[in-house]
Amino acid sequence: MFKRLSTLKAGLLLLPAVALLTACSGIPLNERETRQASLYHQYAGPPVDGFTYLGRYDSWTSIGQNQLVVWTTINDAYLITVRPPCTELPFVQHVGLTQTAHTVSQRFDFVLAGHDKCWIQSIQPVNYLQMKRDMRQKSADAKAAAEAARQEEQKQ
Repeated sequence: MFKRLSTLKAGLLLLPAVALLTACSGIPLNERETRQASLYHQYAGPPVDGFTYLGRYDSWTSIGQNQLVVWTTINDAYLITVRPPCTELPFVQHVGLTQTAHTVSQRFDFVLAGHDKCWIQSIQPVNYLQMKRDMRQKSADAKAAAEAARQEEQKQ
């Protein structure tokens, strides 16, 4: 009886801690998504009417409730904004794209996310190749700065 009671007390004591950790675990993900979205927006070009789609894409990532990036090749990416509501987009494992004559068009086609059929509002090509180059350069600069700081510390 006492063993059962102590287990219950321990569970009740841990419940607020688990709730707090669960609540806090969403914060970095949201910040990461915001940072990722701003990065794609930085490299996104002006809206286009559509893009060639041969029935498959290399990958995709959701960057918010109503936006995703789709790669049609390893370096060709498109930032797609859909009209709300598209509630399942941030949570689904797979998306589909409707197309007509091998072209995905804004205002005519949809992103299929779970049970949602999300109307495409805009399509922007992303200069993904330049984005990768800039990220590599930024990483190299950070490594060089860290190495310089480490060498400066050793001198002192």
